[in-house]
Amino acid sequence: MNLSHFHDSYVIITMVIYMKQVIVIGGGPSGLTTAICAAKRGYRVTILEQNKSCLKKLLITGNGHCNYWNEDQNNVHYHTTDNDEVDKLLPDSLKKEALKFIESLGIVPKIKNGYYYPFSNQATSMKEALLTESNRLGVSIKTEQTVVKLEKHKDLFLITTDKNQFQSSYVVLATGSKAYPKTGSDGLGYQLATKLGHTITKVHPSLVQLEGNEKYAKDWNGVRADVTVSLYKNKNKIKEESGEIQLTEYGLSGICIFNLSREIASNQNKNLYDVLINFTPWVTTSEELDIWFKNREKILKKRTIEQMLEGFLNYKIIHVITKKMHIAPDYDWCNMSKAKKWELYKWLISYPVHVSGTKSFEHAQVCSGGLNLKEVHIDTLESKKVKGLYFVGEVLDVDGDCGGYNLGFAWMSGLKVGKHIGEEYD
Repeated sequence: MNLSHFHDSYVIITMVIYMKQVIVIGGGPSGLTTAICAAKRGYRVTILEQNKSCLKKLLITGNGHCNYWNEDQNNVHYHTTDNDEVDKLLPDSLKKEALKFIESLGIVPKIKNGYYYPFSNQATSMKEALLTESNRLGVSIKTEQTVVKLEKHKDLFLITTDKNQFQSSYVVLATGSKAYPKTGSDGLGYQLATKLGHTITKVHPSLVQLEGNEKYAKDWNGVRADVTVSLYKNKNKIKEESGEIQLTEYGLSGICIFNLSREIASNQNKNLYDVLINFTPWVTTSEELDIWFKNREKILKKRTIEQMLEGFLNYKIIHVITKKMHIAPDYDWCNMSKAKKWELYKWLISYPVHVSGTKSFEHAQVCSGGLNLKEVHIDTLESKKVKGLYFVGEVLDVDGDCGGYNLGFAWMSGLKVGKHIGEEYD
């Protein structure tokens, strides 16, 4: 028997086997989407997940209701260090595919103000839909497998976990970022990518609460209000958001605050920022508010300051503002001087909170920064440095606004990789 011929045949057979295998490191939404798409194309897919089960972070999105998409898919809602890449990365055709993918899982949408949720209003519905489809397609999910080493030897990747070793021609890093590490997002993907020659754009917490210096913060702690907030840097307005705000003893929270946090977290000098809160968002100037109150005075006779404000403002906010003005809440409105009324208008329209920083990664929904997009092929998300290595989801230097955009990117990046992985061998 010719042993060299046997050896060559063995190598060829081995390579053919592994060329149709994909290992996805990370069992989050982007990892499951990649696995499903690759399995539909005939690949044997294995997911390595370090938690006891997949999709742990998905279960807490949208306060457990899973806000998985947003009707407004303008690319201004997606951010990266090089924003010129976003339009190439997320074309309209990919967005249509992402919605079709969710529909193909059996998810019926409930759309509220442009926000998409499962009609069941439960994140569990999305989790089970993804796992059911993965199981149907034969995706192997191995949990409690923490990857400790990722190497490439010739045409094969060697993946070492704390329990086993795996080989594959294709590896997808779907490890998430460093946001909310309780769910397993501990920055592992950054470490693995760096060891394979990639660079990581500095990572910061994003979609996170702001810490501020407010003398009476304990007095309004826990209050929620519908407002407009404006972010100022060095007294120059740079961004405005509208929505519900939560006033806390440490600072500010709420969706509109989360959408301001990216700018602050990524800046080294956080003392440059102030947030101005408009508690009367139906008007934007003191002049307009003065007219509004004059009309209100015609309806409400012989009222105190508190009684003039209580129809639209939380009592705790009223008492904080009157403290700021050094005036009693039960002071008669008709006895207020014009100057004092205009001082009140200023507090109502532009209540200033000086920002000292943001909460940490432990509180963040996502991160800004991540794997440099210049180091991947935008059309396939394959590494330019290591053939057969792909990246999806939060490990990349892409983050979205609050409101379904980060899950949106998870679906879209997973679809992109799942459709193109190993296509040169198809």
